[in-house]
Amino acid sequence: MNIKVLIIDDEQPARDIIKLFLHDHENMKLLGQCKNGFEGMKMIAELKPDLIFLDIQMPKIDGFEMLELIEEPPAVIFCTAYDEYAIKAFEYRAVDYLLKPFTKQRFDETIKKAEAGMSAGSPKRNELTELSEVYHRELERIAIKTGDKIDIISVDAIHYLEAQDDYVEIHADGKKYLKQQTMKYYESALKSDRFVRIHRRFIVNITEILVLEKYGKETYVAILKNGDRLTVSATGYKRLKDVLEI
Repeated sequence: MNIKVLIIDDEQPARDIIKLFLHDHENMKLLGQCKNGFEGMKMIAELKPDLIFLDIQMPKIDGFEMLELIEEPPAVIFCTAYDEYAIKAFEYRAVDYLLKPFTKQRFDETIKKAEAGMSAGSPKRNELTELSEVYHRELERIAIKTGDKIDIISVDAIHYLEAQDDYVEIHADGKKYLKQQTMKYYESALKSDRFVRIHRRFIVNITEILVLEKYGKETYVAILKNGDRLTVSATGYKRLKDVLEI
């Protein structure tokens, strides 16, 4: 049985090594190579690979962002220069990982895992949310897919985020975007000196706050530059005071 394979990595030498090592595995049918996540998404949709070799850190959108935007992602082997211990957090959600630079022997071991049963390693939609949450890094952008359109939002453009059931509504540049993610994730991934959880429903960009008004005994209202009014809980007000040093 042939396994259809796609390589997604922005470094040509890394792609060449994988392609070279695949030569010894006749049941691995290489469909193509991609140098970024956008190309990867397009080729996955067109070619329907069974397995992808995926780099994490890439320009435009990274490997995790790409996976989040795919409805039914194939099985994944991560190829990354990130520390092995960071990889352990999500290892069980992938077929395997290859820590760069990897040897031919290590590559062959990974192929054996893939041949033994990839279905257990194919990430599901709810697992991808968890996957991005264990990959802690300070966000500089957020990728959002709406239909066939992909928006890349700079965190600098965000006014605030609002909890919406299983989604987060991102308010940025006068527009609203829905992302299947958790507030807890954004609370930890956004810059803590700029984005503050002011309420269980809201995380606000403090540079967008125009006025804080007393609303009740233990609550306030944050009035933003765009006119939106956000409830501030007692705990949220304390967080704001700490960040604003007031």
